[in-house]
Amino acid sequence: MPVLEHGDVKIRYDEYGAGFPVLLFAPGGQQSSVGFWEHTPWNPIEHLSPHYRVIAMDQRNAGGSTAPVRASDGWHSYMEDHLALLDALGIEKCHLLGMCIGGPFIVQLAESVPDRIGAAVVLQTIGLDGNRELFHGTFDAWAARLSDQHPEADANDWKGFRSNLYDGPNTLYSVADDVVPRLTTPMLAFLGNDEPHPASASRFLAAHAPNTQLVEQWKEPEHHAAARSAIEAFLADHTP
Repeated sequence: MPVLEHGDVKIRYDEYGAGFPVLLFAPGGQQSSVGFWEHTPWNPIEHLSPHYRVIAMDQRNAGGSTAPVRASDGWHSYMEDHLALLDALGIEKCHLLGMCIGGPFIVQLAESVPDRIGAAVVLQTIGLDGNRELFHGTFDAWAARLSDQHPEADANDWKGFRSNLYDGPNTLYSVADDVVPRLTTPMLAFLGNDEPHPASASRFLAAHAPNTQLVEQWKEPEHHAAARSAIEAFLADHTP
């Protein structure tokens, strides 16, 4: 896989297919990397690459991507990586498709650079619903595994990074709740149904973002074909 270097960050990514670009954000929390798509109910690399230019990436400090850890890091740090990758690939506008932590990535981009997004598919976004300690725990476990690789980071750096991600009051973490009604990007949201992906977060997005449709049944095998068709039709409707 090729590697993008911007500043002191290295982002590993790959491309599949040709056509209008679709940037993917894999599940896995801070471990979000391309390989996670192999274990999801619907693999966008497999199903979209015959029709689109699909770009899959490892997020910073996941898979083959690396970045220093600083107390000032947060959701904006990930967005800087996403925009740097699009710029390096010469992509002015694309669709987005993300699962899990991909939800906050998508709404942050929808707030910050709406003109660069055609449409977005949000599969079981993470969200705040009495589960903050769960996210603290998963972040801390990830940090413990990586700490030896980051001599530049002390306990305050890890704590600051975690706090910037997960200590705010916002349902979707990366944007304020009162921003969501102002998001104009067409979105197709797929319902979550467990502690890290509470149904309330998907319903909040669908209820408040004006151009968002909600799909409630999609994970079970009997719903896979219909969900795949819904995604394909939705993206086709918004592809230039």
